[in-house]
Amino acid sequence: MVFFFGKKKDEKNADSEQEEAKSQSGGSWFSKHFSASKPAEPAAPAETPAPAPTPAPAPAPAPAAQPKPAPVKETWFSKLRRGLTKTRVNLYGLFSGGVIDEDFLENLQDALIAADTGLPASEKIIEELRESIKLKGLKTQEEVRGELIDIITRMLKPSEQDLDIERAHPLVIMMAGINGAGKTTSIGKIAKWLAARNKSVLLAAGDTFRAAAREQLEEWGKRNQVHVVSQQGADPAAVIFDAVSSAKARGIDVVLADTAGRLPTQANLMEELTRIKRSQEKALPGAPHEIILVIDGTNGQNALAQVRQFDQAVGLTGLIVTKLDGTAKGGVLLALAQERGSSPLPIYFIGVGEKIDDLQPFKAEEFARALVGEEEAESHS
Repeated sequence: MVFFFGKKKDEKNADSEQEEAKSQSGGSWFSKHFSASKPAEPAAPAETPAPAPTPAPAPAPAPAAQPKPAPVKETWFSKLRRGLTKTRVNLYGLFSGGVIDEDFLENLQDALIAADTGLPASEKIIEELRESIKLKGLKTQEEVRGELIDIITRMLKPSEQDLDIERAHPLVIMMAGINGAGKTTSIGKIAKWLAARNKSVLLAAGDTFRAAAREQLEEWGKRNQVHVVSQQGADPAAVIFDAVSSAKARGIDVVLADTAGRLPTQANLMEELTRIKRSQEKALPGAPHEIILVIDGTNGQNALAQVRQFDQAVGLTGLIVTKLDGTAKGGVLLALAQERGSSPLPIYFIGVGEKIDDLQPFKAEEFARALVGEEEAESHS
């Protein structure tokens, strides 16, 4: 049994070896000679090249950056008109259409008084206006407003005088005023104004007891590139004497002398001011050539008393009115122009702001137009 089973296994192995041999020799003769040959695959059709893409149009060039327009510089008349807004509010409201009659004139006088023109100046304006309405046959409010501008201009014109910066060499200008009127700031702005006219300037710090005043003047000196003579705690008359002497020796064109603020009722300080004035005369005969009182415009009619008392003490030659932009009392200039009758003090400069060019020479017609409310386009300035 065992033998027989072993024999069958050998036969199977032999058959298997023969089949494997046939497979390795390439298959049967039939399959070699009669099997169908595999047809050749057809050639792939040639690919049609895709059309070239249309190039995208070049982007349009970016528009050139437009330069920013230069800021329009505000004119002096525009600043003045804006600065007098509080003063003219009552005046301007009257010219909104209506009948020209006695009620209108009474309301106009009230508005002038409210603007601190004072009773004498207000009465004079209304009297002249009433006469003009009658003689010229003025019927519309625009005609009356134009006439009002002319009347105010005529009243202010005698106070419109230029500061003569050629009258002496060096020209010595002493500034006076009450505390907080703006003396030191005005000196700095005038120094800039003089430099723009090719004048050399020297500043004298005559307020020797207030450190802040000296420091403020020194700061203005740096900004304007001018020398400042100062000495903390020294006699103010001596400091200004030294400044005038130095200017004379160095050929300086203008000396601007600051002084401490004082009330005209302070007799000892007013006496000090006269002594400061005499010290300049000793340093340079004829000096000071100008004694200018700086008035705070917000003081209104109180400024008249200051003018009288400072004038009596030292003999004023001119005025500067500051801070007109912060008050409804700008009409005080009309009162000041009437203060000394036919020979009023010159109003050299007026101020309507804190910037360095917000202090400018006083022009009567400009002020009248700005006060009554005429537009800039109509201004003759």
